[in-house]
Amino acid sequence: MTSENAPSAAEAAVDPAAALRAAVRAVESGERPAASFFNRPAPPKPLAPRAPGPPARPAPEAGQVAVPPGLPALLAAGGAPEALAPGVAAALGEGAEQELRADPWRLLAAPGVQPRQADEFARALLGAEAGPADERRGAALVGWLLERAALIGHTVLTPGALAESLAEHGVPAPDEAVGAAVEAGALLLFQDRDDDAPVAADEEAPVPVRVSVGLDRYALAEESLADGLARLRGTFEPAAQAPAAAWAEAGEAAPGPSAAELIAAVAASAVVAHTGGETAKAEPIALAAAARALGLRVCLAAHQAAGRRRLAAALGADAAEAAVTVAGLLAGREGPARDAEGLWPVDLLVVTDAGLLGAEPAAALVESLPDGCRLVLSGDPLLLGSAGPGQVLADLLASGGCPRVVSRTPDPGPLGELVSGVGVGELSEVAAPDREVVIVPVGDPGEAVHRAVQLVAESIPRAFGTSPEEAQVITAAHGGPLGTRALNAAVKERLNAGPGRFGGFDPGDRVAHSPAPGRTRLATVVEAGADGLWLADEEGRFVVARDAVARTLRHGWAITAHQAAGLRWPAVVVVPGDAGAALDRRWVYTAFGRAERHLSVVRSPGPALADAVAASPRGERATRLRTLLREQPRSGAVG
Repeated sequence: MTSENAPSAAEAAVDPAAALRAAVRAVESGERPAASFFNRPAPPKPLAPRAPGPPARPAPEAGQVAVPPGLPALLAAGGAPEALAPGVAAALGEGAEQELRADPWRLLAAPGVQPRQADEFARALLGAEAGPADERRGAALVGWLLERAALIGHTVLTPGALAESLAEHGVPAPDEAVGAAVEAGALLLFQDRDDDAPVAADEEAPVPVRVSVGLDRYALAEESLADGLARLRGTFEPAAQAPAAAWAEAGEAAPGPSAAELIAAVAASAVVAHTGGETAKAEPIALAAAARALGLRVCLAAHQAAGRRRLAAALGADAAEAAVTVAGLLAGREGPARDAEGLWPVDLLVVTDAGLLGAEPAAALVESLPDGCRLVLSGDPLLLGSAGPGQVLADLLASGGCPRVVSRTPDPGPLGELVSGVGVGELSEVAAPDREVVIVPVGDPGEAVHRAVQLVAESIPRAFGTSPEEAQVITAAHGGPLGTRALNAAVKERLNAGPGRFGGFDPGDRVAHSPAPGRTRLATVVEAGADGLWLADEEGRFVVARDAVARTLRHGWAITAHQAAGLRWPAVVVVPGDAGAALDRRWVYTAFGRAERHLSVVRSPGPALADAVAASPRGERATRLRTLLREQPRSGAVG
């Protein structure tokens, strides 16, 4: 805390949890402004010049850190595998050895390390000195828990939820541990105005606030994103790139009313949100074509390479280079080169599948746009969200801070009717005269696996004249009797049996390469070489290094719905099984919506699937972006 009203260092040292509680009470009572509790400098003003250069947040797979010479021996002395050394070095840097000697629980920063393992490592190094109440343990667990929360989308947690999780891991005074972490600067404390709280009848009642804690990394991403959006709105001049009459003429020539509405919104506003299903993706493409015809420099970004190819095909050969992937654009592999200030020379950036955009890549995108640039985030808010922390499209929509264009273009046919029904909570039977939708009843997991393999290998190719490669199995998880491991083993045995001579893979195997969360590339194994395992897909050949094969590669005949998001196939076989908590309306909507021509649902009788669809979607993410956006001036009409 930096405020002059913050508890003294001596008071905090005696009881940091009490200091935290006192701070919260002070804000809730209106005694102090929320901003006085930030333990970091205030964010920059929206229109302040931006620091030039490439995105501040490096790609997760960026360069490796050299392993300190003494680190493997230290890990061995603590009973940890020496093979963990590269991961520890990547997480803690060149000073990893010294850091672990001073604080063995910092081992939790390495990928895959669990609290029990860190406790064993600490006891081996510290002996009786290592106890559950050690402040170092509490601080390490705080960071680990917040990173775990980020994996399922949260950028912040409430102090109470964090303390409850600490208690589950045996921290004897969890509230004090949270307070100590705040005081030490290991996490940030936020008190934001709670716009969702009931309105008090008494006008003099204190303004309700929402208290949360989070890691600096994700807090900065959301604040940078909010500031960047404000900058785009603040520097936008509607007629700077094309006159209103030209935009109006482009709208009149649009292929449909929703496309015309989108063009009109973009003509008048710097930031626009567009929502709709698969067919509605033609509308941002129509916008891009119209903007290019008006002389604007346009870039369309998809989440997956397959999406980029679809955009490129729709734009035509003369404009195909305008289609990129988000990851490729940020990495500089695709799209326009950055200028001397690190910005892309574009007048309009359209991001499709924007529901898959997390806080960090979204912030990096906006930071790289020049003043006055237009930004359109287009996506389907009913789909599963991003693999990383944040829910950018949902927060932008909830904030009401920019125009929203809701497409009125429905997805056609029985598949479109089925998916639309799921979106509103109804799992209804649809007429499917050409077998667009087929329900395959099964009695147990073994039968479900057998029928899924049969569908992929025989039934679907025979009925639709397709190849097994054009069918995709989607399930809920990797483990379990109906997980991807079990299904892939069964499909491999049928379609490409082999000993798995290259790290468990054989030439011809279908694989899913996931170098980072939320980025899945389906390919086929070609061969193994000295440099690793060579794969091929429609983008060409690429190699996966030997030491990355086990970490980034799985068989890909069956994948999860999260991995499938942003992709589509001619035929899809969904095996929901007994998915438990993973099965909800968003999951079903996403899985069913991956099918272009045919959907088979392999399921046991019973109401579980219909009940999951009927219930309200679970998994509301805890973020701050919508609050940050609500604090900014509004622009344009909200649809």
